Amino acid sequence: MKKFILLFTFLASSTWTFAQQTYTVGNETLELKTETEGTLDLLWNTVNERYRYFIKTEDDSITELKNTKNTDNKYQEEYKKVLADLTSMEVSRVNLTTYSLKSFIDKYNSSTDSNYVSSNPKSKVKLRLGVFGGITNSPFNKNPNNKNTALFGTELEAVSDNTDSRHAAFLNVRHTTESDDFQYSATQIALGYRYRFISKAKFNIYAQTKFATYTSSKVTSTIVDPSDATAFITLEDSSTAFDAPFIFGLGADIKLGKGYLTVIYDSIVAAFLDTQDNFPVDFAIGYKFNL
Repeated sequence: MKKFILLFTFLASSTWTFAQQTYTVGNETLELKTETEGTLDLLWNTVNERYRYFIKTEDDSITELKNTKNTDNKYQEEYKKVLADLTSMEVSRVNLTTYSLKSFIDKYNSSTDSNYVSSNPKSKVKLRLGVFGGITNSPFNKNPNNKNTALFGTELEAVSDNTDSRHAAFLNVRHTTESDDFQYSATQIALGYRYRFISKAKFNIYAQTKFATYTSSKVTSTIVDPSDATAFITLEDSSTAFDAPFIFGLGADIKLGKGYLTVIYDSIVAAFLDTQDNFPVDFAIGYKFNL
């Protein structure tokens, strides 16, 4: 485990902690996390799977930062007027995200208080350990009869605890089994990257690529003995290879208990591997545990 942690320390930066309190905002009672404390406090939480942000002033008044749509389905960006009124600062480039709001409030608090210590929106790494299993037709290997075989494996994923982060790195090991109809087996170690293009509190959908792989494979074949037509010879061809194939896939994580149910459609296409004639079949389902 120590080796895995060292591998991913480049993602780590500083500890990020939250204080959480109960506030009454209008007619609602909300549990809110304190992201930034100073002349202005930035509060936030996820409510009904939606991120909500609030500004608390020194007189303890709390205003929600909103971005509603009008009848033409265009965003009104009301939060920018609130921020401009409170700070008299340029707000055109401020987005309604934790990172952008925190940077803006940090800048304002620093300008009004020389003793203010900026809490830059850095994050620390979180590790998840997963196990999975599924089926594959080994899309990048010759499979004349298009037979599916079982696969199983384990994975270590490194993600940021920044709520806005959509990036993750992973290291996985998977083994593809052989069958009587398709006598090919392989063990692969892969290093890859994921980008969550849909990121919600309870689920996310991502694209991934394996940019470096080490594969140990074995192909078993049977031929007629040249010296005896009634006898057969079994041949085994083993090989290893290190590649930078950029194998692309899609996946989804669904919050379940203290971890995540994960579904992967892997090996859809590769930049530097030849695909065979068969439509790619490489599906796995598994579970990730937070470490």
